Amino acid sequence: MPTNPSILELLSPYPPGWGGALLSGAVSTVLISLGAYLLGIVIGLAGAAGKLRGGRAVLVLLDFYTTAMRAVPELILIIGLYYAGTDGINRLLSTLGFPPVEINGFLAAVAVLGIVQGAYMTEVLRGAILAIPVGQIEAASAFGMRPWLRFRRIVLPALMPNALPGMANLWMSVTKDSALIAVVGYQELALATRLAAGNTKHYFLFFLAAAVIYLMITLFSNVVFGSLEAYFRRGQPRTA
Repeated sequence: MPTNPSILELLSPYPPGWGGALLSGAVSTVLISLGAYLLGIVIGLAGAAGKLRGGRAVLVLLDFYTTAMRAVPELILIIGLYYAGTDGINRLLSTLGFPPVEINGFLAAVAVLGIVQGAYMTEVLRGAILAIPVGQIEAASAFGMRPWLRFRRIVLPALMPNALPGMANLWMSVTKDSALIAVVGYQELALATRLAAGNTKHYFLFFLAAAVIYLMITLFSNVVFGSLEAYFRRGQPRTA
């Protein structure tokens, strides 16, 4: 007579347990989030520079991008960018005489979330740069520093203490938004949890396990960002 598996058996990393699927999904979640976050930083730096130094056409374009990305719900953006982007690439390839391609789910997830993150990161970095005393940048220019050296020696160390709280919030946000990628069929933690719960009918157990994993990712992230903030604020007076 078959017996119901215990909790330890259900969460075991070895079949018939689903622990391995959850851990694999957690790794995918972290990798997708990290890739999207780094892409968002690159887009954010370019966007902040464009908003601060670009011409009127660039400013209008960037205003539309940041407003649209922040106004439309992430789920709609993810579905729209995923399917519209895939269709657009294949239409372009067809026009050029190339066969259609199957877009890698991981790269598509990183790209879609990265584009969304870039809009928020643009405003975080722009605000952090504006908080830098303008005299510091003018002094560096007066000493003849080239733009890249001025950014590395003056702007970056000064903007990081102001930007890190917002950047930490965006990291927490992208780790949660990565769960929305499940709607396009890529298996990360949220989809792995749904599959495990659906196959075993132990919904509470597996969704609780997923919540614990997300919490562990968040707690570890807090330690990392706390260390980064302590590093970039070294030598600064502590505020009450």
